[in-house]
Amino acid sequence: MPIRTATLARQIEKNGARLHQAMLMRAHSQGMEHEASDAEKALLEERAQLKEARSQRQAQSKQAKPKAAKFVAKPKAPKAPKAPKEPKEHKEAKDAKSAKAHKTRAEKHAQKAEALEAAKRAAKKSAKT
Repeated sequence: MPIRTATLARQIEKNGARLHQAMLMRAHSQGMEHEASDAEKALLEERAQLKEARSQRQAQSKQAKPKAAKFVAKPKAPKAPKAPKEPKEHKEAKDAKSAKAHKTRAEKHAQKAEALEAAKRAAKKSAKT
């Protein structure tokens, strides 16, 4: 069965507009007392058919639809259990490296002062020579 995408609402709306125009033309030319023209009767019949078709479509859409079968996966064969591993030999602990000897703040300042003194002495000697 093909999938229907169009609705009847627009067709009913267009039919209603044409029917309204036909009724206005009759009212202006002959008056509302006169009987409906053939064009009006045809439009009324078409409108009734469209509404009936719409109600049938709505009733059909509420009925249960066939659904696709669900995919059932085949169960896999169980895997063979693995052999237990042999325990590993323990390694001996390595000797920890001794920490580097860090200079204290006072030692760093003393070294810097010595470097400055040496630079001054070197500058004085070069000036004498």
